[in-house]
Amino acid sequence: MLFDLDDTLLDRDKAVEKMFSIILEKFYDDVDQSEKNNMLVQFKEYDKKSYGDNNKIIVFESLFHEFPPQYRLPQQHLQDFWNDHFPQCFSISPNTIKIINTIKMHVKVAIITNGSTQRQKAKILKTNLNRYFDEIIISEEVGISKPDKQIFELALRKIHVNPEAALFVGDDLEKDIAGCQNAGMKGIWFNPQKIKNDSEIKPYAEINSFDRLLS
Repeated sequence: MLFDLDDTLLDRDKAVEKMFSIILEKFYDDVDQSEKNNMLVQFKEYDKKSYGDNNKIIVFESLFHEFPPQYRLPQQHLQDFWNDHFPQCFSISPNTIKIINTIKMHVKVAIITNGSTQRQKAKILKTNLNRYFDEIIISEEVGISKPDKQIFELALRKIHVNPEAALFVGDDLEKDIAGCQNAGMKGIWFNPQKIKNDSEIKPYAEINSFDRLLS
């Protein structure tokens, strides 16, 4: 069983909220609650637009343009600020770890994630996920990204599993589900928000909690 990382194993939205709190503390003085709420909504939107992009300076610039900060870092240091702080905002639920450990008693487990090697490795080390998985494939490290079927094929070769014997669990219908299906795998759509699937992509199964994986 293979897994996506962000928004599947890890709650990226919660991490974005923590990152916003760090930015608020570092760059802003007193901000009233209604303004904070408005800033957070916009920050999430800027982050969403840059999702999958290694350069996060535009997220800062967009926020600072709309909500001028009291303190600024030189532009060339903003990317380092993101790289240093964002991975530390991640945590993993004990229940998820329990489920992974149960699954691992029966089958091999691996992660395939898009993103920068530095940031994805930092998230994985912060949450100790490296202890639980047989293989971890990061797109920047291998030079292939989801939904390219080659990254799924690479992971399968590394764990010595045929595609028809593998399941891939991910939240993104195109990158995760269509991508793994193109490699001959069955895709399980992790959909905790219960979003309606209006696409042509038909997952093998849909779950809204990790507990469902056990059955």
